[in-house]
Amino acid sequence: MSDVAERLEAPETRIAFRDQTIEELNATITAQWRVIDGLTRKLDQMEQQVRSGVHIADPSSEPPPPHY
Repeated sequence: MSDVAERLEAPETRIAFRDQTIEELNATITAQWRVIDGLTRKLDQMEQQVRSGVHIADPSSEPPPPHY
């Protein structure tokens, strides 16, 4: 193989691996944003429930468990 071909092959190989890494990172970030979006929606729902007055039981008002 000629010297020029070898010199061109190395950067092309690095670029190919970088492209693959970028695609993998993009897929990871996209998946994380889906999870974050779902958690944000759940948090918003819980906040609405609390603000609308959904009664959350006070532990002190519950009878003690039978083993007491």
